[in-house]
Order: sequence, then C-alpha cells, then structure tokens
Amino acid sequence: MDVRAVSEPAPGAHDETAGHEQIVRAAGVVSAAVLLSRLSGLLRETVMAHLFGAGRLYDAFSLGFRIPNLTRDLFAEGALSSAFVPTFTEYLSTKSKREAAELSNLVGTAVILIVGALCVLGAVFSPFLVSLLAPGWETADPEKFELAIALTRIMFPFLLVVALAAQAMGVLNACGQFAVPALASTFFNIGSVAFGVGLGFWLGPHLGIDAITGMAFGVVLGGVLQLLWQLPALFRLGFRFRPRLNWSHPGLVRIIRMMGPAIIGSAAVQVNVVVNTNFASTIVDPLRGLDGPVSWLQYAFRFMQLPLGLFGVAIAAATLPSISRSAANGNIDEFRRTLSRSLGTVLLLTVPSSIGLVILGNAMIGLIYQGRKFEAYDTHQTAVALSYYAIGLAGYAAVKVLAPAFYALGSARIPALVSIASILINFVVAWTFTHKTQLGHAGLALATSGVSLFASVALFLLIRKRIGGVHGRALLASTLKIGVAALVMGAIVVLCRDGLQGWLGVTRFARLVELAVCIPLGVAVFGGLCRAFRVAELEMASRAVIAPLARWRAG
Repeated sequence: MDVRAVSEPAPGAHDETAGHEQIVRAAGVVSAAVLLSRLSGLLRETVMAHLFGAGRLYDAFSLGFRIPNLTRDLFAEGALSSAFVPTFTEYLSTKSKREAAELSNLVGTAVILIVGALCVLGAVFSPFLVSLLAPGWETADPEKFELAIALTRIMFPFLLVVALAAQAMGVLNACGQFAVPALASTFFNIGSVAFGVGLGFWLGPHLGIDAITGMAFGVVLGGVLQLLWQLPALFRLGFRFRPRLNWSHPGLVRIIRMMGPAIIGSAAVQVNVVVNTNFASTIVDPLRGLDGPVSWLQYAFRFMQLPLGLFGVAIAAATLPSISRSAANGNIDEFRRTLSRSLGTVLLLTVPSSIGLVILGNAMIGLIYQGRKFEAYDTHQTAVALSYYAIGLAGYAAVKVLAPAFYALGSARIPALVSIASILINFVVAWTFTHKTQLGHAGLALATSGVSLFASVALFLLIRKRIGGVHGRALLASTLKIGVAALVMGAIVVLCRDGLQGWLGVTRFARLVELAVCIPLGVAVFGGLCRAFRVAELEMASRAVIAPLARWRAG
C-alpha cells in the first residue's frame, strides 16, 4: 500500500472513492491477519477449556491474566497507540525520517522505564489487585485467591513486552505496513499455548511446575514472540532501537501529555471489565456456586473478540494513519469523508455479525469449547453471556474508530469525559442487574453492551459537532438499509437453524452442520439485500477487492 496516496487531498468524488477503497484494502489486509489471530486465540481458549474447564483453576488463571492484560489494553494498545500514532505520523509527514526515528527511540526508552516500573509495582501489589477484582474469593475460597496472586505475579512482565510490541505496531501502521503487526498476536497465541503446554505438561514434572503455572509462563514467552516477530519489518524500514533519553523532546512531551487523557479515554471498557469481574466473583450460581460466572464471561468476551478484531480493530488500524495525515495537513474535508465511510463500513460488518452471534452463539461455543471439563451447562451459560455481549458489538467497534479520531485532532479531553461517564453508568447498571434482578452474569454482559452503545453515540454526536458534520444523512441511509437487511437475514437464519435442530438434534455433528449451512446462507442473504438496497459501503468494498484482482489477472 502506498501511504502517500492516502494522504493526498480528495477534491472530487472519484478521489474520495479511491481513498476509501485504499482504506478498505488496508483494512482487508488487517482483517485477514486478525482472522488468523482470532482463530489462533480461539484455539488457545479451546485448549484451556478442554484442559481446565470453567472451574477453579481457569477462574484463577483468567483473573491472573486479566490484570496485566487490562493494563495492556489501557496503557499499551490503548493510550500509547492513540497518542503515539498521530504524533509519529505527523513527524513522518512534515519532518524527516531521522526525526521520526529519534521520536520512536525516545518513546521506546520511556516505555521500558515506565512500564518496567509498573510491572515491578504490579507484582508487589498483586494481593491488593486480586482482592480488588475478586473480593469474594479471599474468604470463600482462599486457595483460589492465593493461586490467582501467584499467577498474576508470573504474568505481569507480559505488560512490558506487549507495550513494546504495541509501539512497534504503531510505527509499522504509520508506514503503511499492516499485515505484519496484525499477525503479531497470532504468534502470541501460538507461542503462549506451545510454551505453556511444554512447560506445564512436558517439562513441568521435571521443573516442579504444575500445569496452570506452566500456562502462565507461556503467556509471557508468547508476548516475547509477538515482539520479536515485528522486529525484522522495522529493520527493513530502517528503524532500529537505540536508547535515547530526553524528557524535554517536544514530540515525547506531546505524547505524554496526550496519554493522560487517553488513558482515561481508553479506560471505560477496561474499568468496566474490572467492575463486572468484581460483581461476577460474588455471584453464586445454583449449580456451581462461586465457580463459573467469571469464566463464562471471560470465554464469551474472548469469543466476541473475533468479529470485533476482524472489523472494528482492522478498520480503526487502517483509518487512524489516514485521518492523522488529514488532520496534520489541515484537510478536514478529507478527514470527515474518511471517518464517515469508515463508520459505515463498521456498521455494515458488525450489525449482521451481532445478530449472527445471538442466533448461532450456542452452536459456536458448543462446537469449539465443549468437551472434557467444559460441560453442556458451561456452553449454555457462556452462550447466554455472548448473546448479551453481542448486542453492543457495533458500539464496541465504533468506539475503536471514533476515540482515536479525537486524538488525531489533538483533542483528548472529550473521549476522557465520555469514558468517565461510561464507567459511572456501568457501575450503576451492573450493580442493579446483579442485586435487583435474576440476570446474574448475563446482566453484567448486558451492562457492558449498553455502555458501549452509549459511548459510541456520545462520541459520534460530539465529533460531528467538532468537525462540522460527518455526512450524517448518507450514514443514516446506509444504517437503515443495513438494519433492514440484517433483520431479514436473522429471520431466515432462525428458520434454518430451527429446522436443522429439529432434524439433527444438538450433537457436535449437528452443530457443525448448523454453522456450515446457516453462516453462508446468512452472508448470501445479507449481501444480496445490501446490493439490492445499493448500500454505498458494500459497493466501495466490492470495488476495493475486485480492482486488485483485475489488475493481477491483467498483469
């Protein structure tokens, strides 16, 4: 992909279409890589489900991994990326490559010092963090509480290596390289399973390491592999890390100043997960007691990462460098068009995915997770959580595009305020669902979805005011067409699913047939209706795919 082509002004409709098609192609590259990443992530979760089920061991591992992973989402892949990419892109566009490389080295050094210190503090205060997330365990199940502390301490260094990997990803994306960084998490998933199984099951008896502890060490080693995978691509672009320390450098000062509000702006989902984990740890399931709700939410949320990564993260990764260049060059017209088309594409992909997860979630989870220690009851409870999480899928994905758009404009205060409001709303709604209803863990998933939809609508309205419009009429027209097409698709898929279940039952083979028939049918129905309705985003996406294929065949 030629990064210069994306940054040129778009004076006419042809240029607008071409610019969006380049973003769609870049997002397609990221989506293909993210698909491998998410599939390997599901493989990792499947291994964990079969080895440890949804009981005490996985609850402790899930919590131990969640603490550094939440910090990673909040700091490394959230605030750091949102503050670093626009600034680094501006340096590439308006200054020399040498100055951009100097900024990258300064940021890398600062990450090592600051995040390294956070890892040390995290390991020291792990008992407090585990108690904060799961207060019900300390008295009800002290053994699980102590195991979670031990696993948290082992996995905290994962934060440092993944922060460096996130910075490498930002450099590569700003330079128009999307496939390599998008594939990085695939290497994490594969590495964490391979190292974890090797340490926990093969070498563990000789090293005095039990199975779940081996998987914890595997997480850290998988993070190292994720970083190492990106280094050759950086070297080919001429970026080599050299320690630099200059806290007064204007680019570094700007990034640090943006990171404060950016951390708050990225905090909503992460803090809400912490709050909801806290509530989930106190839920007493009729059959499992305290063992189950935390794991069911974790499995369901991890499952939803597949469409979120494929569509929301991929489009956001392809859009951010483009709108950052538009903002740096003062081209707000191009910024507005790119943002509008990106949001339309997000809705095109996530709305039908959300309906599909609600309808087919039980079959998906049962086919992938169920077996050995992951029982039919776990499948049902996880599918219930997934259906409620899926309601907010479009909101999750839209926030991935909208929040960084404010950072590209140098405005980090607005996402921070929306994030604070989201956290407060989530706490009230989650407490209400947990204490005043019988929804249990499903209520927590519903609270998360509701808050994500609120945040996406709030950010959309505020950025529309900030830049003087976002081609709202065209976006509304596309949204209505997409909604109608998705509802019709959902009705047809329900009929197909029910017919197959009545014929084949609910065996593993029946679930495989159900997914093999219903998913292609849903895609065909939705795609056909969107084409009949002339949804602009689908037509542009089609041209973005067809044009390179035509050139390839002609060449």
